[in-house]
Amino acid sequence: MKNTLFVILAIGFLGSCSQDKRSKEEKQYAIAYNIHEHDTIHKNNYEVITMNMDGTNKNNITNNPDVAWTYYAYENRLFFISDRDTCSRCFFLYETDINGTNIKKVSDLMLEDSWMSGRKNGEELVVAGRIGRELRYQLFIINTKTGTYKQLTNEPNAKYGDPCFSPDGKKIAFYYQKDKTDKTSHEELFLMNDDGTEITQLTHYPEDNPSAKEYGYRAGATKWHPTENFISYVSLQDGRHSIFAITPDGKKQWKLIDNDLSEGYHDWSSDGKWLTFNMSDIKETQYHIMVMNWNTKELKQLTDTTYKSQLSPVFIEISTDGR
Repeated sequence: MKNTLFVILAIGFLGSCSQDKRSKEEKQYAIAYNIHEHDTIHKNNYEVITMNMDGTNKNNITNNPDVAWTYYAYENRLFFISDRDTCSRCFFLYETDINGTNIKKVSDLMLEDSWMSGRKNGEELVVAGRIGRELRYQLFIINTKTGTYKQLTNEPNAKYGDPCFSPDGKKIAFYYQKDKTDKTSHEELFLMNDDGTEITQLTHYPEDNPSAKEYGYRAGATKWHPTENFISYVSLQDGRHSIFAITPDGKKQWKLIDNDLSEGYHDWSSDGKWLTFNMSDIKETQYHIMVMNWNTKELKQLTDTTYKSQLSPVFIEISTDGR
């Protein structure tokens, strides 16, 4: 009996060591991003492209004459909005894998064109959605297994967008505009509990900035760094869009990357070691997808000039067998 117990314990120990070894292995990623494939027949044809981390093996995985746009991936599950099988720019949530197979509709909630985020191993997504024509740009949590959803906000005149869960899933960062009909107002970043309570303002756009009266993001495209205590976002300041960061208490705010070009939509790898974003010239005539090693700050361009609009990259985790 003792010998049997020893064997069982030994096997358990070896199995535990094997699991620990696997957990310490470097995660492997691919990148999905969005392009505008303009032609005379389908002027609003947007596709989702995937590629390796070195920019090789680019593959169109949506390949449909619709507006398809990805904003989020959990591990190897890629989520995208699309107006296929419905009216133009009437967006619904779809899910696929890295190869574009098994595309399925997730929910009957109509969505806005907005970033989203997930928690509970991808079982729940926080999104900006709409109910009918009157109630637009409100926040919802969608169950990706059942398609059911829970409404978090209810302000017909307000605009909520780009919601992002904190790493523990208990907080949500988002942009908020009190009155979307007021052209003199603009959005700022806010934070709230996951049930919609205790809303607090994080950012305060510098109204004396040279770009204060120009068209563009004041604060949006929010992403929460998975291992460091800050929220990254995009803001038009000093003549170009740049990625900024702010701590969840709002006490520290800084420019994340310092260069002379325009930076925009971005994503963090789930281990926090990589940053991918679209970058362009100041006039934003040619967009490229970039990847940065967050530790070394080494930066690499992954795209060429085949498409002018190459935007909103997200990381997809891939297994060792490429799935």
